[in-house]
Amino acid sequence: MAAAVTYEPIKTCKQSGARLGRVHTPHGVIETPAFMPVGTQATVKTMSPEELKTMDAHIILSNTYHLFLRPGHELVKAAGGLHKFMNWDRPILTDSGGFQVFSLSDIRKITEEGVQFKSHLNGDKLFLSPEKAMEIQNALGSDIMMAFDECPPYPAEYDYLKKSLERTSRWAERCLQSHARPEDQGLFAIVQGGMYEDLRRQSAQQLTSMDFPGYAIGGLSVGEPKHLMYEVLDYTTPLLPVNKPRYLMGVGSPDALIEGAIRGIDMFDCVLPTRIARNGTCMTSEGRLVVRNAKYAEDFGPLDPKCTCYTCQNYSRAYIRHLIKADETFGIRLTTYHNLHFLLQLMRDVRQAIMDDRLLDFRDAFFESYGLNDNERGF
Repeated sequence: MAAAVTYEPIKTCKQSGARLGRVHTPHGVIETPAFMPVGTQATVKTMSPEELKTMDAHIILSNTYHLFLRPGHELVKAAGGLHKFMNWDRPILTDSGGFQVFSLSDIRKITEEGVQFKSHLNGDKLFLSPEKAMEIQNALGSDIMMAFDECPPYPAEYDYLKKSLERTSRWAERCLQSHARPEDQGLFAIVQGGMYEDLRRQSAQQLTSMDFPGYAIGGLSVGEPKHLMYEVLDYTTPLLPVNKPRYLMGVGSPDALIEGAIRGIDMFDCVLPTRIARNGTCMTSEGRLVVRNAKYAEDFGPLDPKCTCYTCQNYSRAYIRHLIKADETFGIRLTTYHNLHFLLQLMRDVRQAIMDDRLLDFRDAFFESYGLNDNERGF
């Protein structure tokens, strides 16, 4: 049986070692390295599917936890699956719900069986297990689904992390066994182990022995300093199979996307561009711009003079500032469109730089113009 999701290597950057490739899925091809906009509730906030296609999003991410609580996976299944429900015919990745259970809900109990928790919406008592996470994602019908993992807090003790990653490995095996649609949905496993090299190695070895079609690195971008995240990537990414996609979860600042690509990552997702857009924070070729600031009140230039997006071609900083200050939804649409376009364009530039064997030069020039050399935040 052919795998639902496969990786096609195209080129390795001679200067940096970054990979250019394609991930093949039942709903089309993802050019990698790729950034995936996040559509938490089966929508990328304020964006239409047509707009996402115009800005060249190859894949979007949706959240199992949120769709399980509302409207329910059975309803999405009855609608013909997530693609039909939200009118998106390109690839979709669904997370397993693990991260949200551990970060949003009032956890009652973590056992070998799964996690008992209370819904953050209405306080209902709920249970999520590897089997349940597979049932939900099989009903949603995403192209790429994620194994249910335990998401440890940061910082965490060594012994706790060791027990946690071992449970995550056992849960991954249960996910494989209960996955009902391997022929048209690819299941990725998630490497854990905190900031400890030997634990990351143990997690990667256990999971790669189970032969998943792709692998994610979890437990990063959770509050640790950037240099520590890069260090973990330096020793973790080489442990993953070269012939399968590698996905760094929850990373979306421009500097981390470039540094992740340099370290051999193929896929990234983050709510950052859409979340910061809602308070008027924009990513531009010259760095971060907070358009609600008073200094832009009479600035009739675009958010970013070098940007070709719909927002920058048609609207001024002064107008967008007015909309954001007036709590007008259109203002949020304009900043969201721009930020997503900016990151998707950045990934196109990264792919071209890999093709040209000059990704390190590209990074240095980008960091210089973005003003990143002394900014830990990176956006």
